[in-house]
Amino acid sequence: MARKIPVTTSAKKAAKKTAGKAAKARAATAPANGPAKKAAASAGKARAATAPAKAPANKAAVSAGKASGATAPAKAPAKKLAASAARHAKALHEIHLTAEVAAGGCACKLGPADLRGVLAKLPGIVDPNVLVGTENADDAAVYRLNSTLALVSTLDFFTPMVDDPYAFGQVAATNALSDVYAMGGKPVMALSIVAFPAGKLPMWVLLRILEGATERVKAAGAVIIGGHSVMDNELKYGLAVTGTVHPDRIVRNGGAKAGDHLILTKSLGTGIIASGIKKKVAHADEQAFAIASMTTLNDVAGGLLLRFGAHACTDVTGFGLAGHGNEMAEASDSVRLEIDAAQLPLLPGTARLAEDGYVTGGSRRNREWLGRRLRLAKSLAPALSEAVVDPQTSGGLLIAVPPARSADFLETLHGKGLRPALIGQVAARPRGSAVTVAVG
Repeated sequence: MARKIPVTTSAKKAAKKTAGKAAKARAATAPANGPAKKAAASAGKARAATAPAKAPANKAAVSAGKASGATAPAKAPAKKLAASAARHAKALHEIHLTAEVAAGGCACKLGPADLRGVLAKLPGIVDPNVLVGTENADDAAVYRLNSTLALVSTLDFFTPMVDDPYAFGQVAATNALSDVYAMGGKPVMALSIVAFPAGKLPMWVLLRILEGATERVKAAGAVIIGGHSVMDNELKYGLAVTGTVHPDRIVRNGGAKAGDHLILTKSLGTGIIASGIKKKVAHADEQAFAIASMTTLNDVAGGLLLRFGAHACTDVTGFGLAGHGNEMAEASDSVRLEIDAAQLPLLPGTARLAEDGYVTGGSRRNREWLGRRLRLAKSLAPALSEAVVDPQTSGGLLIAVPPARSADFLETLHGKGLRPALIGQVAARPRGSAVTVAVG
């Protein structure tokens, strides 16, 4: 069984708030109420307009021969705005973004086997200022500008995994920002990447996505400065993010050492929950906890990596815990990750949905790609065997920490409102062994 972990106060509040919204208008009525209230307030002001302001308008209306429909022209725009806002709220309740796409979130990514086959044919990068390139499938590129400053650059976009446009924007932004945190960097600015089916979805959906993304980027202390859009049959959104880091303070996905403890900062299961959302079988509270997790920035853990001597770090996204764990092991020196399945934290609903068969095509591709490199204990529960290869959207950080520092690191993260889990350790890989990730 996966370890049940307590939920943070902030996560409870976020989940409760999201569940409340879902009960009213699928997690989105509250954001839509803002324009409605504003429109209603505008209508009230219009109704209170002074007589002198009405006179010229009435005179013009009469002269136009439309006196019957123009006794209070100042009210008309306000009523129109209020009606538009009401229609907007109703339409938001009827929008199902996940129904418009074949696969949602990081589950829509190309399989790692196909991707690596293409990238292997490209020429290597020869530039002394490229501090982190494509050689170890790290989370972001790092380019040195001078002896004290380097740029961290990453790009991430995908299809919707939730139905609410605002929440989709928040998740997409949080996911893209995470790559910078995984490198020990700080996000500075971002550009939006938009593929939008203009003929299938109204433009206010795009507005809400952009507003959600802006909220999370602002929370990260960064700013979105424009972007680029194209028309597409499927909706996609994401960010190209630029951050900064000191060249001597980069945290890579390689460098894990035998004996290190493995810390995971978020629960698993977002891909499975997203599959349940698409099939309309995920409960409101399960959706709420998943959205609360996917919109939680990895800034706190990312900012503490060097303080607690992290040897390696990666964010867990589309290739799943096992896939990104494999990349960490391969980028390190002759090690494998040994994961204690009993300590794996799962989002509410993950086990139920996995046991009912609501898994993604991405988990199958991840499992096939890993092949003999992934060893699962025969006694492992089916739900856990799915969770370790489940494509995570905006997942947590997987961190290799010296054993003498892990307890303090965990305590500090708990003190900052997170609920990380100690899920295993790094071990020396026996000569000739293909196994890079063992789960038991």
